Amino acid sequence: MTASLQEVRAELLTEEVVAELFQQCFDEDGLLLGDVTTESIIDEDADINCAVSLREQGVICGLTLLPIGLSLFEDVELLLLASDGDVSEPATVATLSGNHRSILALERTMLNILGHASGIATRTNHFVNLVADTGCLICDTRKTTPSLRLLDKYAVACGGGTLHRLGLHDAALYKDNHLAGLANIRDELATAIAKARAEHVSFVEIEVDTIDQLKKVVELDVDIILLDNMPTDVLREAVAIRSESKRKPMLEASGGVNENTVRDIAETGVDRIAIGGLTHQATWIDFGLDVLP
Repeated sequence: MTASLQEVRAELLTEEVVAELFQQCFDEDGLLLGDVTTESIIDEDADINCAVSLREQGVICGLTLLPIGLSLFEDVELLLLASDGDVSEPATVATLSGNHRSILALERTMLNILGHASGIATRTNHFVNLVADTGCLICDTRKTTPSLRLLDKYAVACGGGTLHRLGLHDAALYKDNHLAGLANIRDELATAIAKARAEHVSFVEIEVDTIDQLKKVVELDVDIILLDNMPTDVLREAVAIRSESKRKPMLEASGGVNENTVRDIAETGVDRIAIGGLTHQATWIDFGLDVLP
């Protein structure tokens, strides 16, 4: 059963993780050292009301993290007017009220997280829509922003994507650099897979570059076979080989995937398409903070 967005957030972004993320961002912004601009011009007791504005169409991500991050400021109140995963035209998605200095101090961190995460969610949703009705899943990879993997993966989920492994610990993925130099790929992989299964991994996956490699591993105890950089005619051949196998592992295509190729790849009959560009090629979505009368 597919996990709900709320379940994904609860698993990836606990209150402790989110609070640590916001605190790291505040520290990076020099908040502990003071805001020399604001403190020179804004009264310490001044209050203000503001709107958090989505300024372009996109898939919203990061709003549900704000209550945790902003709880570090006791003098700011937040009202959410939209939800993560919403596809929205430009609109007010939240309001802030409270101490003027505090709101200005948290403004950039809040907008950065929203813009970054919503950009990934929006790009993911675009690819999901491009393969609609094919039954093929759009998956992320480990090509995530350094130190922001959990946020990036949550953003992929907000866009309707399917999450791959979180890291090196939760699934086994045997790639070409693991297999280089093996004398007997099939036998040595079988032994390795048994060891990985003993660690209760969520799945086992093997990368292959050729049809010959696929034939050697298709009957192993593997959940997914990654078909790396294969043209569509070869992908179709791989799907035919899988359909005749006893184990029938899922097939995942990767490499050379873009807006122009993703639909053709999905229509070959593969089950999943892995796209690193969901995260590392995403463009931020524009959010702003507007003072209300």
